[in-house]
Amino acid sequence: MIAKIKELMYDPEHIRNIGICAHIDHGKTTLSDNLLAGAGMISEELAGDQRFLDFDEQEQARGITIDAANVSMVHEYKGEEYLINLIDTPGHVDFGGDVTRAMRAVDGAVVVVCAVEGIMPQTETVLRQALREKVKPVLFINKVDRLINEVKLGPEELSGKFMKIILETNKLIKGMVSDDMKDAWNVDVTDGSVAFGSAYHNWAINVPMMQETGINFKDIIDYCNEDRQKELAKKVPLAEVLLSMVVDHLPSPKISQEYRCPNIWDGDIESEAGQTMITTSPDGPLAVMVTNVSVDKHAGEVATGRVYGGTVEPGSEVFLVGAHAKSRVQQVGVYFGPERVATEKVPAGNIVYITGAKGATAGETICDPNQKIKEFEGLEHISEPVVTVAVEAKNTKDLPKLIEVLRQTAKEDPTIHVNINEETGEHLVSGMGELHLEVIGVRINNKGVDIKTSEPIVVYRETVAGTNPSPAEGKSPNKHNRLYLKVEPLEQSIFDALQRGDLKEGKIKSKEEAPQFIEHGLDKEEARRVWDVYNKSLFINMTRGIQYLDEIKELVIEGFESALDEGPVANEIAMGMKFTLLDAKLHEDAVHRGPAQILPAIRNAIKGSMMLANPTLLEPVQKVFINTPTDYMGACTKEVLNRRGQIVDMPTEGDMVNVEAKVPVAEMFGFAGDIRSATQGRCLWSTENSGFERLPRELQDQIIKQIRERKGLSPQPFGPEHYLG
Repeated sequence: MIAKIKELMYDPEHIRNIGICAHIDHGKTTLSDNLLAGAGMISEELAGDQRFLDFDEQEQARGITIDAANVSMVHEYKGEEYLINLIDTPGHVDFGGDVTRAMRAVDGAVVVVCAVEGIMPQTETVLRQALREKVKPVLFINKVDRLINEVKLGPEELSGKFMKIILETNKLIKGMVSDDMKDAWNVDVTDGSVAFGSAYHNWAINVPMMQETGINFKDIIDYCNEDRQKELAKKVPLAEVLLSMVVDHLPSPKISQEYRCPNIWDGDIESEAGQTMITTSPDGPLAVMVTNVSVDKHAGEVATGRVYGGTVEPGSEVFLVGAHAKSRVQQVGVYFGPERVATEKVPAGNIVYITGAKGATAGETICDPNQKIKEFEGLEHISEPVVTVAVEAKNTKDLPKLIEVLRQTAKEDPTIHVNINEETGEHLVSGMGELHLEVIGVRINNKGVDIKTSEPIVVYRETVAGTNPSPAEGKSPNKHNRLYLKVEPLEQSIFDALQRGDLKEGKIKSKEEAPQFIEHGLDKEEARRVWDVYNKSLFINMTRGIQYLDEIKELVIEGFESALDEGPVANEIAMGMKFTLLDAKLHEDAVHRGPAQILPAIRNAIKGSMMLANPTLLEPVQKVFINTPTDYMGACTKEVLNRRGQIVDMPTEGDMVNVEAKVPVAEMFGFAGDIRSATQGRCLWSTENSGFERLPRELQDQIIKQIRERKGLSPQPFGPEHYLG
């Protein structure tokens, strides 16, 4: 098997890089197990129970996938052999960052949907993540046996249920892909890009398999009703159907890199590096995108990534573009589940592991030091960390080790934010939710540091609800430089575009980017004068003919960004605003307008203008979806309303109700236990992060005071005169 993998690595047309993604508990890891069993990597008896790719202790204990896991296998289809590199991804909303990173490494995705539950919120999210990275989907409708045995559906009702899932999937695909791909990327029962089956019982069927074996849905209902699923699995084995569907419908690197590389790489496609990627050539300049970093006791840091161009080999010197550092590769190879298999080299089109690339983080670009390339586009995570805990070492002697372990953990999981305060010895770790932080806590303990964590704290954001009546004047300490600023809430259309990733954050280098802002609703004149986009806020220079302004531009941007990192109300991140520079008076002598003068001037102007414009706190909100029997509907809605929640929708299906609500994250602690007892354990529920919304006026003062006291600040924020006096 390993010899075969090493041979197929050099033939991009016979490679398929795929991810398996779905809502939590829809059966991804069970499916992956059975695919491995079909490829002869684990015993068929254990498949489904072994959860081979959940090899982390916590994954085994909690019964969920936490980390994306990689494995390579060989599948024969129509007399030819194919190398399939598979990544099993998590479905829980707290670990969505792993899905984003995995999608950068693959070209196709098997979207798994539970036949009983249908398309769930997280299914939509993962499908969206795949389509944003131009990853082509196929559909596997799982747990069909439950529809037959438990829900007792006949052939007509079955096909109605399936059609609904397929139509919803295609609706999502249509909304996300470019016009030229719309029809080609739709999933379709007739061409075999949709399969039905049971991952647990190891059988699957699609139209090509029906034609080959003569088995139809009526036969399948009989097999399930007569408890002969083992027999069915022999006739229509899951691995055979699914891997053939993958080979047939999902693109090889040779095809996909042509349209994916221009999407994820900003460099010149006509250059040698660009052409190497588009043609998946092993001979041109090296281009590797790192999607994950883990730490191994023996091998040190192990970077996982996709080789888009060139060949990576052990002993070669490489350049990390983001870190501006050189490094020497020690070992390269492919994954075999929990094991790694070293190879002589890994050419373009493959998923690789690299040891020795010190300092690499997820999102890093690795290239040849003599042929440097532009870095790949950063990975944009759909949700951001909203819950924080303070972490302390139980023994003070462990403090230096704790700092090292926290840095290492942040490297392994880029979706957490670690804030190390060496003065107070308090270390804040922010994650996607309670479960995410629990898992991180256990991992820190496993690395040999005993820690105690505080109760979870919610992360707030600052913004303004109005505008400052007259321009705010920020003075430099020497009073020789003055900057005049206006602030107002950012237009909703621009904010939404930044949220979706249609507009990119960062310094604006040229006027050529103006049409994008105009398209999303910004005034023409303003669009041409945007200097910087940061924390979903804009900085616009509307001055004309001010001498020396260009010389301090970089300092102004730096001051703007640092002021937004710690807002004036509660030292929380500020976002969603539009700052306009209206006028400036600058000293003619460069000595008097250095960083020590300009940075305080711009920071004061920003914070002062915010304090004049009705400053407001925003709190993180989650969408909550509860599927419950109608008898418990009242108990569920009461549970939501008691937590300052709003009911958005309550459609009923048969004797079940789907309650869709929005609830502040601050009120969600302990929700799991309460909702289970309210419905006597009969409900299914899930959450999805839904951004930030304004905190009710009556709670503002109390929460601001709490945050400030927790951070050791004076109970009340400073007024505008403190910054502008």
